[in-house]
Amino acid sequence: MDATGSPKARKKSKNQSPEVKFHLDLTNCSRRKDLLSAITLCETAVSEKLQFNQQHFNTLLYLCSTAISDPSLKESAVSFGFRVYNHLQSIGIIPNEATITAVARLAAAKGDGDCAFELVKTIGKYKVTPRLRTYDPALFCFCENLEVDKAYEVEQHMDSAEVGLEEPQISALLKVSSETGKEDRVYEYLHKLRRAVKCVSESTAKAIEDWFCSEKASLIGESTWDVGLIREAILSNGGGWHGKGWIGKGSWTVKRTNVDSSGKCCCCAQQLVCVDISCAETESFAQSLAVLAIERETQPNFISFQEWLEVHNHCDAIVDGANIGLYQQNFADSGFNLPQVEAVVKELCKMSGGKWPLVFWHNKRTNALLDNSSHRRVVEEWINKGVLYTTPIGSNDDWYWLYAAVKLKCLLVTNDEMRDHIFELLENDLFLRWKEKHQIRYTFIKGRLRLEMPPLYSVIIQESETGSWHVPIAGNDSELERTWLCVTRPGDTENIEAQGSCVSMSVGSYNQLHDSARKRKERPSSTS
Repeated sequence: MDATGSPKARKKSKNQSPEVKFHLDLTNCSRRKDLLSAITLCETAVSEKLQFNQQHFNTLLYLCSTAISDPSLKESAVSFGFRVYNHLQSIGIIPNEATITAVARLAAAKGDGDCAFELVKTIGKYKVTPRLRTYDPALFCFCENLEVDKAYEVEQHMDSAEVGLEEPQISALLKVSSETGKEDRVYEYLHKLRRAVKCVSESTAKAIEDWFCSEKASLIGESTWDVGLIREAILSNGGGWHGKGWIGKGSWTVKRTNVDSSGKCCCCAQQLVCVDISCAETESFAQSLAVLAIERETQPNFISFQEWLEVHNHCDAIVDGANIGLYQQNFADSGFNLPQVEAVVKELCKMSGGKWPLVFWHNKRTNALLDNSSHRRVVEEWINKGVLYTTPIGSNDDWYWLYAAVKLKCLLVTNDEMRDHIFELLENDLFLRWKEKHQIRYTFIKGRLRLEMPPLYSVIIQESETGSWHVPIAGNDSELERTWLCVTRPGDTENIEAQGSCVSMSVGSYNQLHDSARKRKERPSSTS
């Protein structure tokens, strides 16, 4: 006999109070998503004058909100759900976020987006913070009913509550804007998608396709535009988009295609770019790094370093010397491989046409190397050329090389994953986007150096200076098999060559470094 049928279990069941038994039975109904049994259970509890608490009400509302997907239960679920909510209010129980969200879903299920939105707008009086799911019922209801202005009002309210949109919400807003001919809003949501996700879902891709294939889309756009202004905007934004509005005239051609390993579209032959953070974000990031470093370092040291960097600012790359010198070394013997650092420096000089990178390590490292006759010449040369910065005693060199790389818009050679406590202080999304586009990783195989450059192009929605769009679609494919939307207009392909003069990144000679590294891919340099 199983445990539930044992004499001990039957005795325990008999000893349960009606309130405890009601609670357990209701929990079981919730686990089974059995609304009808829960309604019967609830009616019995009311007749027995049992006390309901907030958890009981929320469980009932949850069951109602999940049952609305069943057409046979939808009407009774909505009706019973509002009865539960009204009873909750009548006995003075304060709703929480889960309560409001469940009732908003019930309101939206009967097509009453106004009621769903009103619930969200009044949530503040309960001192409850709304979440994204709290807004979803009203937003999606308005979008489905083509009540576009009301949908925008919900978005505005979300913004004021600092609740960010994610792909499903942006996609719904883009779709309703497309279907109601709001071209400026469609443009805005395309860029919000670009910021929110790397690759769009299939349903979002379909909404984008429908817009570009519409008659309205063919009628909008500028036939003439200031190329210099567009290029300046792209450069300022970090490459990959300008945000200045629709460019071009005529019907759009929308095709599904792939992008080759170099980032060239297999349909229109346009070169996609490696997208950086914007100039404004870069400056803000550098400033935040300086503030954090000054707070945690010996202030005169870091301030002196900032002054030094203002003079020694003509470089394309920063080298984390300690990370490279200690790579694959025996730490027990305090091994430091200067030839490895030297190999990286030489390779970067070749790749940038003779520009020296800046090398960073701790001051104590310099003293030890100068005492070594086989290393002295190299270290003295770097000191004399002003390309070596040694961080002072008591300072963390991570702050110095990271600040230099950000401030000078340089590439950074290091295998440091930058997950230590100091990096946890940084704005995560911005830092990760910056790191992806600026970090060069390295390896030494039998003494030969190989550099792993940042990606040649970004898998992200891209808007070109000629007005075309490229949209990556999510899937399990490899990057070469990934499906992209290629969206062009007549004349786009003729202007693609002109676009090549637009710098894709705000990093000095990034493309030159990239091209040189690619040419040397099969010809790795030696440490000698």
